[in-house]
Amino acid sequence: MRTLNLGLRPYAETEAAMRAYTAARTPETADELWLVQHEPVFTQGLAGRSEHVLAAGDIPVVHTDRGGQVTYHGPGQVVAYPLVDLRRIGIYVKEYVFRIEEAVIETLWQGAGVVGHRVRGAPGIYVRLAAPHSHERLHTESLDPFRGLGKVAALGIKVSQHRAYHGVALNVAMDLAPFERINPCGYAGLRTVDLRTLGVQAAWDDMAALLAQQLQRRLQGPAAVFSRGPQ
Repeated sequence: MRTLNLGLRPYAETEAAMRAYTAARTPETADELWLVQHEPVFTQGLAGRSEHVLAAGDIPVVHTDRGGQVTYHGPGQVVAYPLVDLRRIGIYVKEYVFRIEEAVIETLWQGAGVVGHRVRGAPGIYVRLAAPHSHERLHTESLDPFRGLGKVAALGIKVSQHRAYHGVALNVAMDLAPFERINPCGYAGLRTVDLRTLGVQAAWDDMAALLAQQLQRRLQGPAAVFSRGPQ
């Protein structure tokens, strides 16, 4: 899988390029991993509901064909787009999402000493706000599954004829204010954080390289072997 660092790009331009790449690929086309930062933009998923955009203001809202609701992209966020053939890898969508989330969890642990968590039914990775380095497992009996949590990585994908595109966004050091203008991923009151909020000073380049490495390890095929960090 070839990794490309695209720098700072408009979202619409990048999404159009992803669609074109996916539509033109053949069974022999190599998989690629695109790393990018986007200019400020709200992106709305295919089934996104307009009421989750509370006050877009001067930030454009772009409708996309990925899954999920609304999220925000901006400078200081590592956005990774694996453009992969799931049939070649030998996995289905559920396993693909699991592997992307595992890559983020391991990136957080290795690069920042932060423990990432999953929340059932809410794709993405979350951290304990009061104790982001804690290894303690989440308590799932709460009526509010997001209690005490902040979202540090959002995930939204599209699969067409076994070809996956879109991907995952990891918040490193960004302006978080725009997240207050939306219900992130469709959840009212969900807090969004970045590594800087958690007290971790991390460079975008370092976290992007580590996330790329972790994704590469997990998207090579069904027999990919990797270690799992704390969850």
